[in-house]
Amino acid sequence: MNDLFRLKWAPAAVGLLMAFGVQATPVNINTADTQAIAEALPGIGPAKAQAIIDYRTKHGPFKAKEDLTNVPGIGPATLEKIKGDVLLQDGGSKPAPAAKK
Repeated sequence: MNDLFRLKWAPAAVGLLMAFGVQATPVNINTADTQAIAEALPGIGPAKAQAIIDYRTKHGPFKAKEDLTNVPGIGPATLEKIKGDVLLQDGGSKPAPAAKK
């Protein structure tokens, strides 16, 4: 019975973990390669990831997440799904300098 329970409920548990507990690592769309973009952004496969790179190569770095809607195949609905996983820079790993007195 234990094996039957695992076979029946394991996929549901994995789905819940993916939906609520496991998120992709944010990706810097101004420096990442095709594979990194495709792996980090939900609903973005290799073709759209390459379109992102092609756009930034032609037009320069993205200045705002909303600029992604200029990439063919990425509209407002897709942007809503991915914008939480999009970085435009390294994310400020260094602390801000202390204010001078």
